[in-house]
Amino acid sequence: MKKIVLQIMGALFILLGLIFAVVPGPSLIFFMAGLLCYSFYYPKARYYLTLCQKALTKSCQYLDKKLARS
Repeated sequence: MKKIVLQIMGALFILLGLIFAVVPGPSLIFFMAGLLCYSFYYPKARYYLTLCQKALTKSCQYLDKKLARS
């Protein structure tokens, strides 16, 4: 039962991430939430979650540098 609930939540978060990739919004946050749900049972999802975390870290550092100059 727990696995099914996590898979449904993961699918919902991934779908919201795809929607917000087209419409302005926090798409990377929803992708990470979906991958987090999947990572409990799928090792490949852990790998992609790590990639998303690194991308979010780099983008936040970039924004911090840009905003510090302004």
